Amino acid sequence: MNRRFSGLLSFLLLAFAIWLSFQFDQPDNNPDEKVPLTQFSTKRAFEHVQAIGEKPHYLGSRAHSEVRNYIVNQLQEMGLEVQTQEGYVLNKHAILTKPTNILARLKGSGDGEALLLMTHYDSAPHSSFGASDAGSGVATILEGIRAFLARNSSFKNDIIILFTDAEELGLNGAELFVKDHPWAKDVALALNFEARGSGGNSFMLLETNDKNAKLIEAFKKANPRFPVTNSLAYSIYKMLPNDTDLTVLREQSNINGYNFAFIDDHYDYHTALDKPENLDKETLAQQGSYLMPLLDYFKDADLENLNSDRDLIYFNLPFGLLVTYSFDWITPMLVLAILTFLVLMVYGIKKERLDFVDFLKGFPPLLLSLLLSGFFGWIFWKLWLLIYPRYNEMEHGFTYNGYWYIAAVIFLAFGICFLIYNAFRKKQNTAGIFPAALLVWIVLCWVISVYLKGASYFIIPVYFGLVQFAIMIFFKKPNRIIMAVLCFPAIFILFPFICSLPVALGLKMLFVTAILISLLFLLFLPVFGYFKRLKMFGIHSLLTFAVLLIIAHFHANFNEKRPKPNSLVYMQDLDDHTAHWYSYDHKIDAWTSRIFGEHPKVKSNQEMNFQSKYGSNFTFEAEAPFVSIPQPDIILNKKEIDSGNVESYSMKIAPNREINRIDIYEINDVKFNDFKVDDLEAGNVDFKDHSFHMFKKRWQERILTYFASGNDTLKLEFSVPKGEKPKFIIYESAYDLLQNKKLKVEERTKNMIPRPFVLNDASILKKTVTIE
Repeated sequence: MNRRFSGLLSFLLLAFAIWLSFQFDQPDNNPDEKVPLTQFSTKRAFEHVQAIGEKPHYLGSRAHSEVRNYIVNQLQEMGLEVQTQEGYVLNKHAILTKPTNILARLKGSGDGEALLLMTHYDSAPHSSFGASDAGSGVATILEGIRAFLARNSSFKNDIIILFTDAEELGLNGAELFVKDHPWAKDVALALNFEARGSGGNSFMLLETNDKNAKLIEAFKKANPRFPVTNSLAYSIYKMLPNDTDLTVLREQSNINGYNFAFIDDHYDYHTALDKPENLDKETLAQQGSYLMPLLDYFKDADLENLNSDRDLIYFNLPFGLLVTYSFDWITPMLVLAILTFLVLMVYGIKKERLDFVDFLKGFPPLLLSLLLSGFFGWIFWKLWLLIYPRYNEMEHGFTYNGYWYIAAVIFLAFGICFLIYNAFRKKQNTAGIFPAALLVWIVLCWVISVYLKGASYFIIPVYFGLVQFAIMIFFKKPNRIIMAVLCFPAIFILFPFICSLPVALGLKMLFVTAILISLLFLLFLPVFGYFKRLKMFGIHSLLTFAVLLIIAHFHANFNEKRPKPNSLVYMQDLDDHTAHWYSYDHKIDAWTSRIFGEHPKVKSNQEMNFQSKYGSNFTFEAEAPFVSIPQPDIILNKKEIDSGNVESYSMKIAPNREINRIDIYEINDVKFNDFKVDDLEAGNVDFKDHSFHMFKKRWQERILTYFASGNDTLKLEFSVPKGEKPKFIIYESAYDLLQNKKLKVEERTKNMIPRPFVLNDASILKKTVTIE
């Protein structure tokens, strides 16, 4: 075959493999589908999403009870007996709520072991419509159970349906279920449906206190058509603090389970853009494609036999393939790869096809490509934040044009690699330098086998690289088409992860994407190493990088489709009778400039942190009018002394307006002997070793956040060593800023949305309470 044609074909094959790695991993959506009543229908499920995501429905809002009533009615229409569970929960992070869970139970023919189908129905405060998070989960379960009942088939295991409340505030509804509901002891396995975006692949993540082998084997037997999962994500997930309701079940009741969640279009997460029209129908269909086969399998499976004493490596490939093998294979596979590498090296040198000097020459371009790719990926995003400071307004770190930047950095890294290897190619031959790349990958796999075992399947591309190495030793001019095909496993395994990492963790991780691309490029050397025009590939890659930046630029401005997040709160200090406006924003816009002016005063001192997920604090402040707002009644009483060394107190906080939260801080660094809220012990801590005091300091003196679902009086009881004088600062907040006519705050324009993840659009009353 003509060398030029084979080179073009091999390049096209690599591009095809990259395209293929993102295809055939989701079901198609037919908007005019006519699906039998016994099957899951995306169209019918989406009707539930539309009903649930009509308004923000965070705990305490009027729409919250409307959504709850809707879910109850839907379950009752299926003929199910529905119950609600309500009660106060004070979690380990000192977050108090009064969630209302929704439950129903399908009785099986067995002895009571139960499969739990779970999601939450509350949206994130204050402005999220909650269509994806987690209206999609509610819709998936409602439609799945309807189809399941329509089959009128028998089943052995009980099936419990649980729609938790206050998940967005602190997983409180799940904790209420585990601690106080009698059905919790029957649950042996849970399926939890979640979202951190509004589209893309739904990823399966395990929750287990034991090993994963039986859970993965059961998942394979259930045979969902479009599995997207891997043990690397499982290992990373276990190390991150991103908990779900299922985490509560695992930690507090040792319940195994599967999470199903999607993260694409992460900029919609927890925002006013989380609306039904922004949810990808294919993603909703994939949630159903998980639920139905798993429900069919686990309805009769042995749920008591899912704990395991061994772990499996697992990863998915295109066309619904799920590959698994034991952790026991990690070391033998690594040893075999090392031995194979050494044998090929010795054989190649003996046959004079390799030279040890050429082997050493492979390291300079390798190290340069890794270092420069990572450096320029890192400096690129730092520079771009200076050029486009508006990106700092995206609280979760993923911009509306973020996918263009991911693509741009991929081409930037490829361009760097092409140019570096072109600069060194006169002093080396491909067969001589490829062993250096293989050695780096083998060392990387050795490190992974020690510190991140779930990623040990990265050894598989190395095996295909060893096959390429052997071909290069036996043939002076290997067939580049065969070499390209042998690169497919590396693409299928690495490329989806390379692209999803900055979506999940923010564009600050672009430098990791660049490093991973350069590592992937090393495995492409058996193809590109035989190309004569590496410089041309490098220049074209950098030109593509520039074109993608231009495209990203034209998608950089905020508009109605890509609205700017902004923030404004009003705070009254009841102690000194003053009021101020505050914002978390980095730049003033047309809406906030009416309050702060074009040159706003920067707020330097931070008195508190309102439990912001990303640690955001107020940036700007301005004086505000002191308008009449009903103040809470705060009653502090000293109780009878329990002993000569302890003084006990009670405090009642009674709101006199509709509120959404109360935050309580203690600023005198007092060591509490105990602290209770409505007879619930704060933080589930051991006061004897003052762990509550240490916990309190982690949150900048915050000792309690209460998310209100009504205007109930908050009752606190605490005791301190005699002579200690606690000093509390109480913040009472309501998400009513735009509804308060006295403050005369105009509505946002259509190209703006409330900033998520922070206390926003709120009027706050601040009051100091001191024990004299």
